[in-house]
Amino acid sequence: MKKETQAIPTFSSYQKFVIFILAITQFTVILDFMVMSPMGDILMKTMHLKPTDFGLVVSAYAFSAGISGLLTAGFADKFDRKKLLLFFYIGFIIGTILCGTVTTYPLLVGARIFTGLFGGVIGSISMAIVIDLFALQQRGRVMGFIQMAFGTSQIFGIPVGLYLANAWGWHAPFLWIAVMAVLIVFLIFFKLKPLTGHLVAQPIKSPLSHLTNTLLKKEYRIGFAATAILSVGGFMMMPFGSAFAINNLKITEAQLPLVFMIAGLATLIIMPIVGKLSDRKDKFKIFMYASIWSIIMIGIYTNLQVTPFALVAFLNILMMMGIMSRMVPSTALVTAIPQLKDRGAFMSINASLQQIAGGIAAAFAGTIVVQKDNFSPLEHYDTLGYFVIAISIISILLVKRVDKHLKKNPKETTTAVLHFNE
Repeated sequence: MKKETQAIPTFSSYQKFVIFILAITQFTVILDFMVMSPMGDILMKTMHLKPTDFGLVVSAYAFSAGISGLLTAGFADKFDRKKLLLFFYIGFIIGTILCGTVTTYPLLVGARIFTGLFGGVIGSISMAIVIDLFALQQRGRVMGFIQMAFGTSQIFGIPVGLYLANAWGWHAPFLWIAVMAVLIVFLIFFKLKPLTGHLVAQPIKSPLSHLTNTLLKKEYRIGFAATAILSVGGFMMMPFGSAFAINNLKITEAQLPLVFMIAGLATLIIMPIVGKLSDRKDKFKIFMYASIWSIIMIGIYTNLQVTPFALVAFLNILMMMGIMSRMVPSTALVTAIPQLKDRGAFMSINASLQQIAGGIAAAFAGTIVVQKDNFSPLEHYDTLGYFVIAISIISILLVKRVDKHLKKNPKETTTAVLHFNE
């Protein structure tokens, strides 16, 4: 253990900047997606939507993001990663502005599809940058900091988004996100250095051939399966979380932002800790313990009835700590699988399958959950919980396969390939 701890490298000043820029970029993308959940109750009542209709709004983004990931996978390793990030992030901004201006349900679905085409690829580009710039022994901490974007969106983003939605309508949060994203674009353009080291290792082949070869590698498919299964649980529960809290647990609309804020603060604290543990201890064991914890808490939370606010907030903290703590070690493990020449394609396909699986899960969840009218309790939310528990057990088995593969083939998983002079 002592030897492993001494081998952990520190971050350069430029690496710290890259972590910051990727984290705030992810913050806006995650917030754009996450804000749909707390606004679910508002949208369902304002636009008179059924759970199946709202499930389609969520899954529309996911499906389009998945399709976009597959279409861009063949090109992902053929361009400067900085240029790719700028292109897709600008498209994401345009889509977010559209979401903030449409007035009908069909147009909202269309706007979410457009946003997903661009926003869904940003995460995979960011992960490819992480793999290029950071050694495996650093990635637990990197993932911990980047995953803090999720917590920050709950502490700051979602409550402010809900406030804007309640004060000026559900369009306002999207326009606010777009303004923030425009400022971030300038930082990326002027401060992020070109990332072209992967082009040297890239053999000349057609995009379709590159995509096919990446898909057909057995060791890659193990990672794809693990990521897709992991995303299913979150997509099943999250879209209806706010409606469940308000209509079943009887949390008020004024209390709802506090629930997200408190859970986000806990996530913000726990993510760096989990990241450090993942770099110092066995990543799979950290993942397994977090998964078992989340299984217990999901079983408790989804079976709650009318519950005092303080208890709801406390149980939500415990549940989110388990769910989010799984993501850091599992993502660090999966990013260690691809070879240098395939990293962009691998992460694009990985993100694509993650989004498609999540879209199917959200649409499926919409068929399970029943609500007689917009003010009635949700029915069968506990059934979703049981599905997520079963999926979590499967995910443990799949991530264990990833871990076994990496321990048998450690040669390309330990070092980064791009370094910059200070």
